[in-house]
Amino acid sequence: MNIYNLRYFVTLARIRQYTKAAEELCITQPSLSHAISQMEKELGVKLFEKNGHKITLTQFGEEFLSYAEKTLDVLDDGIASIKRSAMGNGTIRLGLVRPLGISYVPRMAAAFIKKNPKLDIDFTFHTDVTGRLLDDMQLGKYDLLFCSEEYHFTAEPVMKQRLVLITSKGHPLAKKMKRSINLAETAGYSYVCFDKNSGIRSIFDEMLKKADITVKVAYETEEDQVIAGLVANGFGIAVVPYMDILEKMSVEIFEIESPEYERSFYMVNDNSTYMSPAVETFRNFVIENTSVLTAL
Repeated sequence: MNIYNLRYFVTLARIRQYTKAAEELCITQPSLSHAISQMEKELGVKLFEKNGHKITLTQFGEEFLSYAEKTLDVLDDGIASIKRSAMGNGTIRLGLVRPLGISYVPRMAAAFIKKNPKLDIDFTFHTDVTGRLLDDMQLGKYDLLFCSEEYHFTAEPVMKQRLVLITSKGHPLAKKMKRSINLAETAGYSYVCFDKNSGIRSIFDEMLKKADITVKVAYETEEDQVIAGLVANGFGIAVVPYMDILEKMSVEIFEIESPEYERSFYMVNDNSTYMSPAVETFRNFVIENTSVLTAL
């Protein structure tokens, strides 16, 4: 039994007349009669019986009609949903590191919706550290990531990040007159660090290697603002992304003059999985509207 036969049956059940039903279906009356006959043969029961010039449903026809209508309703809803997605509508699942969730990603999503008012677009936003985001992308949980590493996925650079060293107000380094520092000068001081799942941790470790120093890692955590809070209260010093909130906290901020570093953010997608039209359109929008710049 095919979908056409179901539609023939439902139409005939509604019109109750072979000639008119065939006209509405744009098929010949013999073709309609043959289709109904085949269905009855397959089901093993009569679906229609004659009543003068019209036909009526048998008790089996009445029962089968409810199933056929439900089946066609579900199928039609599915077809309509897929067609909407093909036109660029749908849900875009984003994974992102917290710094990009403060301004950059919300700004891009809002601008995309504003530019495409006729599209029915929904976004989902999930924040986490880069390592877990990349693991979850492999499991198919996200369409696009905004994070600090690309792993083996396809990646487009979208932003560079400014890193700074912070200390508490009473820390010995805070007595320096200049507001820039070589990390080699921090040897011997305890650090509060991002945990090893964070993309920034590998960059920090590489910076220490370039500075040819080892430091004591006193505490590890995931959140940049938590790190800043610990530093403000004397738990150690830290290398963190610059945030406006640092200016309001009890910390000293130093530009890092050496070693050189590059902290970039990427938009990441998995080329081995299908990208819906909505996701592809948004990805192209981000590429077209992003300059690789130092903004954080």
